[in-house]
Amino acid sequence: MYSNELVCKILDYLNQNINKEITSKELSSLFFFDKAHIMRLFKKELGITIHDYINTIRIYNSLKYFRDNNYIASIAYNNGFNSIEYFSETFKKILGVNPAIFKKYINRNLSITYNQEKLIVDNIVKIKGIKDSIEKYLNNKKPKISPIKTIIFKKEL
Repeated sequence: MYSNELVCKILDYLNQNINKEITSKELSSLFFFDKAHIMRLFKKELGITIHDYINTIRIYNSLKYFRDNNYIASIAYNNGFNSIEYFSETFKKILGVNPAIFKKYINRNLSITYNQEKLIVDNIVKIKGIKDSIEKYLNNKKPKISPIKTIIFKKEL
């Protein structure tokens, strides 16, 4: 069974605009469907809400900046979050630890506990699983069939 075309279009849009503010109202007007329908269909097809998907991808994308960047605020803003507080809250919800502890982990600071390290690794694996399943879903699009041109041959007498 092929992936839902509307959900694939929404995913493509989300992935291209992941660092911008995205609202359900915006998605509704872009794709000409009621926002409740879009939200329900997305959740039904992928098992995750649009909001959770956006936040998960934003947090995942932010992870690579922790080694080089000392400022959590700039990491937050560069990955589509409007406030450090919301970034920290979302980060902890998704990774299980706050950004400061993750920064210690990524810089191999030995002051984090085994449980914190295990939580980080387990949640990164979980996020990677979400990303992989979304990628698989996108790769299962119905192939576009090009129109067949009919050529009529005249039989010459």
